[in-house]
Order: sequence, then C-alpha cells, then structure tokens
Amino acid sequence: LPSLSLSPSPPSLTVALRCYEHKQYRNGLKFCKQILSNPKFAEHGETLAMKGLTLNCLGKKEEAYDLVRRGLRNDLRSHVCWHVYGLLQRSDKKYDEAIKCYRNALKWDKDNLQILRDLSLLQIQMRDLEGYRETRYQLLQLRPAQRASWIGYAIAYHLLEDYEMAAKIIEEFRKTQQTSPDKVDYEYSELLLYQNQVLREAGLYKEALEHLSNYEKQICDKLAVEETRGELLLKLERLEEATEVYRRLQERNPENWSYYHGLEKALKPSSVEERHKIYEDAWEKFPKGLVPRRLPLNFLSGEKFRECLDRYLRMNFSKGCPPVFTTLKSLYNDKEKVAIIEELVVGYETSLKSCRMFSQNDDGKEEPPTTLLWVQYFLAQHYDMIGQQTLALEYINAAIDSTPTLIELFLIKAKIYKHAGNIREAAQWMDEAQALDTADRFINSKCAKYMLKAGMIKEAEEMCSKFTREGASAVENLNEMQCMWFQTECALAYKAMNKFGEALKKCHEIERHFVEITDDQFDFHTYCMRKMTLRSYVDLLKLEDVLRQHPFYYKAAVTAIQIYLSLHDNPLTDDSKELQADTVPEHFKSNLSDKELKKLRNKQRRAQKKAQLEEEKKNAEKEKQLKNQKKKKEDDDEEIGGPKEELVPDKLVKVENPLEEAVKFLMPLKHLVKDKIDTHLLAFEIYFRKEKYLLMLQSVKRALAIDPDHPWLHQCLVRFFKGVSESKELPEVVRTVLKQEITRLFGDSNAKSFNQAYLTKHSNSIPHRLAAAKMMVYLDSSTETKAAELATALDESLNNRTIQICTEVLECIRSGALGDCKEHVEAYRAECHKLYPYTLAFMPPGYEENTKIANGDVSTETEELANEM
Repeated sequence: LPSLSLSPSPPSLTVALRCYEHKQYRNGLKFCKQILSNPKFAEHGETLAMKGLTLNCLGKKEEAYDLVRRGLRNDLRSHVCWHVYGLLQRSDKKYDEAIKCYRNALKWDKDNLQILRDLSLLQIQMRDLEGYRETRYQLLQLRPAQRASWIGYAIAYHLLEDYEMAAKIIEEFRKTQQTSPDKVDYEYSELLLYQNQVLREAGLYKEALEHLSNYEKQICDKLAVEETRGELLLKLERLEEATEVYRRLQERNPENWSYYHGLEKALKPSSVEERHKIYEDAWEKFPKGLVPRRLPLNFLSGEKFRECLDRYLRMNFSKGCPPVFTTLKSLYNDKEKVAIIEELVVGYETSLKSCRMFSQNDDGKEEPPTTLLWVQYFLAQHYDMIGQQTLALEYINAAIDSTPTLIELFLIKAKIYKHAGNIREAAQWMDEAQALDTADRFINSKCAKYMLKAGMIKEAEEMCSKFTREGASAVENLNEMQCMWFQTECALAYKAMNKFGEALKKCHEIERHFVEITDDQFDFHTYCMRKMTLRSYVDLLKLEDVLRQHPFYYKAAVTAIQIYLSLHDNPLTDDSKELQADTVPEHFKSNLSDKELKKLRNKQRRAQKKAQLEEEKKNAEKEKQLKNQKKKKEDDDEEIGGPKEELVPDKLVKVENPLEEAVKFLMPLKHLVKDKIDTHLLAFEIYFRKEKYLLMLQSVKRALAIDPDHPWLHQCLVRFFKGVSESKELPEVVRTVLKQEITRLFGDSNAKSFNQAYLTKHSNSIPHRLAAAKMMVYLDSSTETKAAELATALDESLNNRTIQICTEVLECIRSGALGDCKEHVEAYRAECHKLYPYTLAFMPPGYEENTKIANGDVSTETEELANEM
C-alpha cells in the first residue's frame, strides 16, 4: 500500500496511519472515530481524509469520497488531504485525476518523497514520459545516494529515446559502484547488460563492443555476451571475427536457427553452392543435427533440393520424429517442392511395404515397422494440407489399424475432419484421443476446443473441469486463470447459436483480463528498479504499449463488434428472445420440415426453461457462498475494495446504444492493429450505420492501402458510393470533400459501373464474384437471377474455391442476400456435396447427423427427440 506522511496532527492519527499500512482497517477506523469525537478535532481535515481512505479499502466508496472531499474542504493546504484524494482516484483507475491531486499535494510539500514516488508511478503508467523525467530528476536531487534515483532517471531518458544521455547517466552511476572484478554480482551484471543495450540502441556499436570487452568478466550471462558480440561485429563489418563468434555459438547449440543466419551474414556467400557449403560443413561437424539439414531446403531447388530433402526425411522417419511435417510446412507455398515431397514420401511408403527399406536400391539395411507408421502419419498430414481429405483419411486409418494406441494418429484424424468441414466428427475423434491419456492437459485442451467449435459447450466445460480447481465451477476457474483461448472459443460458439448475451459476456471478460494485465504494471515499476531487471522492465513497458495487438484481444473485439452490429440491425425485443435462444444452426434448418422444426423448438424451449431454473438455483448457492466469504474477510480485516460489477448476459444484450459499445472495442484495434484490413472494414460498418461519412472515407482509404481488391472492401465501397449520392442531409462542405476524394480515387464511375468493372477484373475468383453479385442485388433487385448464377458457379477454372467460401455462398442464397432465389439452394448444396463429401453444411436433408448437430448442446431430452425424428 502507498505510504503517507502526516503533517502536525493528533497523536492517534499516526496510530491510525500505522493500522492502514498494516491492513488493520477496523482498528484504524476506531482511532479515526476517537479523534473526530473530540470537539477540538471534529472537522479535522487529515483525519476525515484518513477515515475515507480506510473506508475505501473496505469497499465503501461513496462514503469514502464524501469524507475525503469534506476533509479537503476543511484543509485545502494539506498535502495529506490531496495525497489521499489522489489515492482514491488511483484506486478507481482515474489516473489523470490522481496525477492532478498529487501535483496539488506537491504545491504544499514540494519535497515529499512519497508523493513524488507515487506521482512517478502514475506518470510512467500513463506514459507521461516528460513529466516522469522531471519527477525522477527531483527524486535524484533529493536522494542522490539511492540506486533507484539514478536508474529511474536513466530509464526516463531511455524511454524518451535520448539514448546518449541515458548512457551517460548510467555510466556516472556505475562509477559510484564499488565492485570487485572477481566477485559474482548479478545485479551489477544486469546493470552492465542494460548499459550495453542503451549503447546499441543509440547506434554506438563501437563503444558497445568495447564496453562488452571491458566488463565481460563481470557479466554473468555469458551466452548473452557472445550473442551480442556477434551482432555488434556484424554491424561493424568485422566479418572474420563475427564468423569465429558464430562458429563458437554453433558448437554450444547446433539446433539454433539464428546462429546459422548470423554465420551466413558473416561469410556472405555469393552463390547457392557457397551458401549450401556452409550447411554441408555443419553436417559433418554435427552429424546428429537436424537444423543444418533443414535450413538449406528453404533456398535449394531441383535435384539438390530432392537430395537434401531425402537425407532429412530418412533421418526423421527412422528416428520416429512426429513434428517433421510441421518443420516442412513453410515449404508448401512452392508447388514444385510440394510435388517432390509427395513423390519422395509416397515412394518410401511403397518401398517400405514391399521390402522394409526406403528404396529397393538401398544396401540391405531394413527399417523397423515404426518407420512405415511415421511415413503414413506424414502422408496423412500432407494430403490434408493440399486439400485431398479422402486420401488423407486412408493413410491415417491405415496407421491407426497398425497402431491403435498412438494418440498423435487420432489428433491428426480429428484435424483432417475439421479441415474437411465436419467439426462434429472431428470432436468425436479428439475425444477418442484424450480417452487414451486422460492425464495429458494438452490433449484435454485440444478436445475442449474442438467441442466448443462443434457447439458442445457443456461437454467442453466438463472436459476442462478435469484440470481445474476442485470445488469451483470450471468456467469460473478458467476465468480466474485468464484462460483466454477457452473464452474466445466460447464466445464464437455462443455467437453461432445466437446466444448473444453469453457471447458478449465472454468478450467483456477478455477485455477485463487485458485491463488487469495493464494494471499489473504497477507491481513492476518499483520492483524492477530494486532488483535491477532493467532489460526485462523496458521490454515489459514496450509490450504493454501494444498489448491489445494480441490475437486473443483481436478475436474478442471482432466478435463483440459483429454482435453489436447485429443487435443494431435487428434489435432484440421480447418476441425475439426465441430467436436468441434458437440453437439450430442456420444451414440445418432447411433440412428439417416445418413440423419437425416446430417440435424441436418446443423441446428446446422446455430444455431452456429447465436449464434456467438450474442456473437460478446455482446462482443462489453462489450468492450464499459469496456472502460467507465476505463475512469471513470482514472478520479477518482483509477485504480490500468492492466487488467488480457482474457481467449479466441479459443486460449486455439489451444495451441502449450497441454502436457506441462497438466503438469501445474498435478504438484499440484502430490504433494498434492498423495492418489488418478487417479492422478498417469493421470501422466502416460501424460508421456506415452511424452515417459518419468522413470517418467512412477514412476507413475505406486505409483499407485500400492494404488490399484494394478485397471482396468485403468492394461491398463497402459500393455502399459508400450509393450513400454519398443519395444522402440529402450532408453539409455542402462535406459533400464537396467526399466527391473530390471519390473522383480522385475512382475517377468518374458510379456505383453500378464500378461494380461491373470489379466483376470483369475478377471474373475468375469465387469470393470476388460473390461480392459483386451481392452488390448487383443491392443496387438493383431485378438482377437477382443473374447474381445467383454468378455466385453459384463452381467450375474448375474458377480460383479460390474453398469449403468456407462455398458455405458463405449457400448462406447468402438462404438468407436472401442474393435476392429471392431459394430455388437454387438444393441444386447448389448437392453440387457442393459432390466436391466436399465430408462437409456437414452440404449434407443431404435426410442425413441423420444434421439433427444431432442441431440440438447436441441443448439437452439429452432434445437428443431423444432428434433420434425419434
């Protein structure tokens, strides 16, 4: 807890302060009341403030604020009152307000160390770097003998990118340190490494190398010294010395890719042969090394590639190395290399079956039976990667028949079914895999993830409960542990089932995790300076600056934005609650008759009511448990702060302004994920609904800079053109700007001609044809027949034909996005089924699996109904 220093005041207040610092809040309140009961001190400002601060720690925020403000009014010149007010604002995360309070406190006690420290913490937390530098300078003047004063001041300059000044400050401080060259001092070692990092970032490579050589004996991390020396020698073009360094590093770890890249830069090979020679030398030196055999595959081609790959694969298959396909995955962008891989491995399989050797020309050395197993395992992944799922299943089934207890085989079989579009079957095979080893958390997590993708949320929770804390709900425990992969998959599963409230709850939970991670920095601002882990501290600050770039946040934000857009377009009313509770996926509804669908929904409603009663019972028990915990905490004088506002799905889904909520999730993406086109297209969708034309223009311009031919962007542009031309409420200045920009970007074309030109340019790509077809109907509803023909074409000559795009086309026909053309549904579905026989979305109407998928996660009662039908 932050400390306070009191000005002259009643003696009991010092005791109250000590109680606060030791978290004895009840005792602290007693002393405060004792002082305030004395008529002489009834309105004593500092005591009122102290009482308010103590109450705040007990969760009584409103009362705390009233007391602190009253105390401040009674003693505006007290630095304690301002400091306490700042602490209250900080506890509510109103950091800007807290900084103002601390600055006011410093007006009345400018040299108060505790206030200066607290102010510096908030300034670095808010990245007010100029203010942080000033505060650290004051602290250095007041406490020049303290290590943290020097380090904090140096870090301020480092973060402001004044590297030379930072290096000078560290050097001045280093001179004051009395250390023996032979003594092992980890903190001093970290200081030297940090100083070297600052010199490198300043571009002073020569000085950094000299610094490294001078203090090498006193640096404990010898590996970091060698790696840094190699980098510096390369920067200084001292290539012979760099070569020696990287050869030493290779001997230390021949499996580190970066050492080979460093050696290449040092030797500067002028041809592929010379480059290859580097790795051939490494093979001879490290005969068991896999990396020197793998890296040449990136740049070799033709016969050399075949020869090198042959040696690499034989070594891995003989050893039984499961990740070999993963190591070669990056080569699959090159069709020529893919053909060679296939030819070689198919040849191995044929030969191993006939004579148990990789090739019939080999010198009689037979391979063990496991070699054939790993070859089949590889081929299953290979054919899955190139989209030939039938062949992939044949190979994996053959492998399973020979070794039915190997977990990896079931994992790959599940993956093949997932890629083939049958996630239900994939989840079953993943369940089979985890049944073989129930103590493996990785398999357990994979199985739960597949179940969530299949909409089996309860089953996934039960699966995770095997590894969560006993006596607590698996979902609550996973939320406590910030298990975000589970929560993102849950959000997507609930969204697919139209349970928008539950999905939003998961998205908001993830948002809270990122807020907590940001707040956790407070623990490190002082700790890192005390422990001298300065390189890690600077890395932490840089990471926190871009924290919301993380894929977990991006997925949650995109899901939340899509749901809020949907809620804006189709606001939920009491009548639409049934729609939200509908767990029948859209592409299965067409496979059930009206009577069957009605019967199924009645069952779902009853099941949902039953589930709701169980949930209420569970919540009542949970509330009782929370009350008991709260009482216990109060007795122990340990409760700090009030409980967080509970996320209630019904409240989240009934938000008054969905677009404003969507903007909250969008803003971090706009600042930090600018390189993804979806960020700007989602921004367009929000601003289009808000009719903010200039922001729409900004979004499409940013998207155009990333991918001007993106199908979704094309739809946004057409809607933008039409919106600008038809809007009558635009101010004249805005209309002029918009027309100028449209003319500059796209010439004089109107929306229809722009759409036609796009279609002509991308007539061979199915996603682009679908986008153009949707816009044809949007601009002119009479073109729906032509649009449907365009979108449903499945000729072999067309590009980008995938399960995902075909599923999207089918959804568009069913939903009416291509006009009233439902007569095309069955014909298109049948055609897609021929192309993708395993995909659930394209299964015929009578397929038994459809009804299982439609209600698999509702209740066992509903499953029985499905079986009856």
